[in-house]
Amino acid sequence: MVELLAPAGDFASLNAALKNGADSVYIGLEGYNMRANAHNFTLDDIKKAVEIAHKYDSKLFVCTNTLLKDEDVNLLEKQYPLLKSYNVDAVIVSDLGAVNIAVENDLDIHMSVQFNVSNVKSLNLLKKLGVSRAILSRELSLNEIKLICKNSPIEIEVFVHGALCMAVSGRCFLSSYFYDKSANCGECLQPCRREWKIISEEDDAEFILKNSNVVNNELTHFLSPRDLCMIEHIPELLDINVDALKIEGRARPADYVANVVNTYRESIDLYYENMWEIKHYWLNNLRSVFNRDFDTGFYFRNYHQNSANNQSLFIKKDIGYIVNYYSHVGVAEIHLWDKLELGDEVIIQGPTTGSVKCKVSSIQIDHVNVKFANKNDNVGLLVGSKVRNNDLVYKLISR
Repeated sequence: MVELLAPAGDFASLNAALKNGADSVYIGLEGYNMRANAHNFTLDDIKKAVEIAHKYDSKLFVCTNTLLKDEDVNLLEKQYPLLKSYNVDAVIVSDLGAVNIAVENDLDIHMSVQFNVSNVKSLNLLKKLGVSRAILSRELSLNEIKLICKNSPIEIEVFVHGALCMAVSGRCFLSSYFYDKSANCGECLQPCRREWKIISEEDDAEFILKNSNVVNNELTHFLSPRDLCMIEHIPELLDINVDALKIEGRARPADYVANVVNTYRESIDLYYENMWEIKHYWLNNLRSVFNRDFDTGFYFRNYHQNSANNQSLFIKKDIGYIVNYYSHVGVAEIHLWDKLELGDEVIIQGPTTGSVKCKVSSIQIDHVNVKFANKNDNVGLLVGSKVRNNDLVYKLISR
């Protein structure tokens, strides 16, 4: 059965992924991964994260896949033995020095997409080096991946959902050039997501602009690709025996992780139950959280779409926090700093809770049913899952 691999940038996202059916979760070791601007996990955090994941019979992978200099490699020589002692299920690496250290510590090794693996010859070499899985380049088509899966000596993992980069597997100098923040060290500030003007001075450039739907001398998001979304093509991926399907998004909040993992979990499960068919609500679910609109990347060789910023159907408004949870009746007491009404949809998020979404079907103030509540009110709200003190409460507002 294929493995559904989810991202987590903090404990809330980790729990959200596990509670929504992730078979495995990947997190970043502080200072050594491609999402340096996310919360990330310290060594002590990773020990706790492994224990949480294993309670769900899921695996925990640790990213150490940035550009590594000698001082970084020397530090990894001290940290990898600790990761091994914590029972981390694999490390994700992009550096051959890190591969060597992982082998010395008997750690399972997954070769990052940053290594840009795109052929079986490379996979044969990686196996000899001790690598057990490779995350394939995102620039491959479905047919090319099919041939690789048929002949690969190690496990194959591919991305199925999330942000795409304008550069080859994330190798980009724009952030370094403009902000002195290296994308290859996980510090990318994403200047490609802004609006740009392109001005051509050559005849052939005019032709390229015209055929790329980019208008000369007008602001456009031509450097910003749409997000990858393969929810409607799960059977094609599983039919070619891919070992793992990976969701991008370690910088995304817990509700994003919960939503995307839950949606892909349903699609995958339906395939194995021989009941798969496209559900109209899948794309609506995925569009309800942060996205730049969707396409299928390079899978079908039609990767020419660009996008503006967030295209989500909703925005989250921070409206309060959990004061108490009464488990015997399933009611949460919430202190509000904004109004709440019957029929509103709310999301409750926290490090242990993960992300819980519910519709407001009743509101109580001092045990009296009301239709709405105002700022500074403490209200009772029936919720479908256990939540915890100090969890944050958000209201979904249509855009």
